[in-house]
Amino acid sequence: MSLEVTKRQGIVVWVYTLRQIKNLKRYGYIHYVSNRMKYILLYVDQEEAEATAEKLNSLHFVRKVDLSHRPEIDMTLKNALPGKKERDDTEAEYNESAFETKTYSF
Repeated sequence: MSLEVTKRQGIVVWVYTLRQIKNLKRYGYIHYVSNRMKYILLYVDQEEAEATAEKLNSLHFVRKVDLSHRPEIDMTLKNALPGKKERDDTEAEYNESAFETKTYSF
């Protein structure tokens, strides 16, 4: 028996009122509810995200539906800055001239 991780995607559902939160539980896992801005963050399976977004958009209490762009972003940060090179460990060694002490006379 092996554990298989299902890929999830976030959906932001903008609503007119927050009365219908219970109705949204059947579409996915409710992660966050903003009372002030009136939106709900749902997590659904990535394969079903677009179909679920279309279903949610057709509901009468939903103002707008946005899909999260996080699955499209490359999260590996190696060589993130094109001008930066990897630091040599020789430069990182303690260099006494870099920490010269200054004396002040008053």
